[in-house]
Amino acid sequence: MTIAIPRLDRSTPAGRGLTIADFLVPIRVGERLSSRVRHIVLIVVGALFVAACAQVYIPIQPVPFTGQTFGVLLVGGALGFRRGGAAMLLYLAVGALGVPVFAQGAAGIAVLGGVTGGYLIGFVVAAAVVGRLAELGWDRRLGGALGAVAIGTLIVYAIGVPWLKFATGLSWSDAIANGMIVFLIWDAAKLAVAAAIFPTAWWLVSRRPDDR
Repeated sequence: MTIAIPRLDRSTPAGRGLTIADFLVPIRVGERLSSRVRHIVLIVVGALFVAACAQVYIPIQPVPFTGQTFGVLLVGGALGFRRGGAAMLLYLAVGALGVPVFAQGAAGIAVLGGVTGGYLIGFVVAAAVVGRLAELGWDRRLGGALGAVAIGTLIVYAIGVPWLKFATGLSWSDAIANGMIVFLIWDAAKLAVAAAIFPTAWWLVSRRPDDR
């Protein structure tokens, strides 16, 4: 059975909008159903990956340190705009239905309406935006990848911090301090790793015999 490996050429219409997942999990030629199944599988795997990252945490109040943002940025950049956003929507839906996929094994619709609900909603937007930037080629070089994941992180904070303020009654300064400032060093490390993964993955893919 022949497998088509997309070319690494964004100068052609067919080469635009592709992400690293399109090269790592290529479409089977002549099998439309497999293409749909492939998208579904990638979305499910993306949601599971973020769920796994959420279980890496340091429990502090009101917002814990977790690996979620790292997972969100990686999934968004790897899957692209639609699949990245869909993976995060699936993640939230599964958690809302009671499966303990949120940080610290939390689950239920109440989590989405709680103090960290804004961050969770921000994950959907961030994954979609980072995914779109990856489709535009930002993830091919370290600088672009770093910019993409930094924008994704800012989106999470832009939604999460105001939500935290109004859910807890904290002042703006306290909400920013407890919901963003305290995480900056932690996030800087996650951003550096996430940003390095994308150009490294593209470099490895470009050296495969099938891509020459």
